[in-house]
Amino acid sequence: MKHIPNIVGALLGLLFIFFSVMVLSGKAPAQKIPEGTPTFHFMAAFGPTGYMTFIKVLELIGGILTAIPKTRNFGLLILGPIVVNIIAFHQFVKGDLLKEPMVIGIGLVSAYLLWAGRRNFAALKN
Repeated sequence: MKHIPNIVGALLGLLFIFFSVMVLSGKAPAQKIPEGTPTFHFMAAFGPTGYMTFIKVLELIGGILTAIPKTRNFGLLILGPIVVNIIAFHQFVKGDLLKEPMVIGIGLVSAYLLWAGRRNFAALKN
């Protein structure tokens, strides 16, 4: 049982590393987003500004830190807002949160790792 957080943390970290490297290296397949949709407007606002590149760099750093057991909590501090934003995007912009098992899985795995490391986060209080 004590190795489960290490395995789950490594898998979550590798997932974020893989997808961020794919996007940053330009190997990710370009998706055609229909014009006029909320997703199109969202990506039109953030795409050209470099914001998505910044997020992908943070995902890479957070993924590396999460995959390493000693730095997992630092990685979760970086990935936490990103995971919340992914869930919010799928719920409020795309409206397909319940149709995306990967997004739900990422949220649940992140919540599990936060719960497993809750004692380390307890030291942050006043």
